[in-house]
Amino acid sequence: MYSPDSSVFDLPFQPDSTRKPHETWDGGNPSVTDDVDVGHVSDGNSHSEPSFVVISGGSGGNSICTAFDNACFVLPVSDDGGSSSEIIRVLGGPSIGDVRSRLVRLIPPAPPGSPLDAVRILLSYRLPLNVLESEARDEWRSIIEGHSFLWSGIPNDRKEVIRGFLVHFENEILRRAHKHFSFLNGSIGNYFLAGAQGFFRSLPSAVFLFSTITNSQANILPVIVTNHITTIAVELENGAKILGQCQISHPVAPKVLTDSELPSFEPFSPVDGITESIPQNRFNIIYSQQAKAGGYEPLHSRISRLYYINGYGHEVYPKPNPEFIKNLSNSEVLVYSCGSLWTSIIPCLALRGVASAIAGSRFLRVKVLLLNSKNDRETDGYTAVDYIRAVTSALNSQYSPGGLGNTTTYPISAFITHLVYLEGTTIEVDVETLTTLGVRCILAGKTCGRTAPNFATPQYDAAVVRQAIEEILQ
Repeated sequence: MYSPDSSVFDLPFQPDSTRKPHETWDGGNPSVTDDVDVGHVSDGNSHSEPSFVVISGGSGGNSICTAFDNACFVLPVSDDGGSSSEIIRVLGGPSIGDVRSRLVRLIPPAPPGSPLDAVRILLSYRLPLNVLESEARDEWRSIIEGHSFLWSGIPNDRKEVIRGFLVHFENEILRRAHKHFSFLNGSIGNYFLAGAQGFFRSLPSAVFLFSTITNSQANILPVIVTNHITTIAVELENGAKILGQCQISHPVAPKVLTDSELPSFEPFSPVDGITESIPQNRFNIIYSQQAKAGGYEPLHSRISRLYYINGYGHEVYPKPNPEFIKNLSNSEVLVYSCGSLWTSIIPCLALRGVASAIAGSRFLRVKVLLLNSKNDRETDGYTAVDYIRAVTSALNSQYSPGGLGNTTTYPISAFITHLVYLEGTTIEVDVETLTTLGVRCILAGKTCGRTAPNFATPQYDAAVVRQAIEEILQ
């Protein structure tokens, strides 16, 4: 999955800060210096904010990302749902949906009607879903031709830059016209990012361009730097295997295609099953967070491990983004966000060198897991201890051919020092057991949590997370 030809612009958004190292791990045994004052990073008299590395998925972390002022956001590139699925089917490449979602979410606030607000509206716009394909295509044409209402208020220089990459995306689609690209529910932000990624042959470069156009100072990193399709799979405890994020997390019934919609058969297109090559005749895999929240069908067995596969269904061992490892070495707080454990968080951990970077960082003083307020299909029946052990097991696994490489097994507290959970969570939290494992438990949402009428369980928001982090750092 790692592409050595991918280029990365070495343009850090956050300057490195010099801090006194306070903690090391030697052979899995913690050694903390005596003069460490964890609370100093949040001291109101300090001139610098603590630096964060936040590992999350797209939708799961969007509601809390503003809780972190000085953060590097790390996101997976393996989502095969939504309009990303259609881009991957026709053009290939890594999934950019989660990255685009976070980029749009972190566009700086702007007055309604301002140029920046107009850019935000355009890049967050989706083409209609419940219409004829020809109607969605006509609206797309009006956008790339420059006369859509969505261009209103956008300065001409930014308009032509954005439109140029949308046109490049359109050209790539036309070159593959036999694949019958569907524009239904298509994200304009995804199309722009995919066009830029294809032009530069670099997703980090496309992210940099997106951030520049939107005046964003957010540091957003795809966890893997590649120009190829990135697919995850899981093995269950009963030995069964499931391929692809959607099939793992929220299976969607395939669309029944008419004869005119069927694409040409390509025997060497990416596969849908281990050891067999199946023509990709799927169109947009469309699901909603509301539908996902409405219930789920539990897996037949718990997940035992997650791994990456290539287009032939063989297990591969991609390298993480070097900037991810660098930020783990230089930051003070690591946050495993709320969201899908096995398809959002663990894909960012099941990579070579991540475990040693987390456990061996001399500056990473606090490592926080934000526990979900309820389980989902991936974690049915899990307790808080199960979440902790799943993360630790994923990090302690070997990600190299034949299992060769560093065989160090780190304790739980090398990866997670604090667990934050919401008052009213439906997941069992055994504080005594977690404490014996070296994990301190923080009850959040006692005063500022929200429980909306439509939610049966409490929800995280930026205020809840900020309050919990401040409590940890005091």
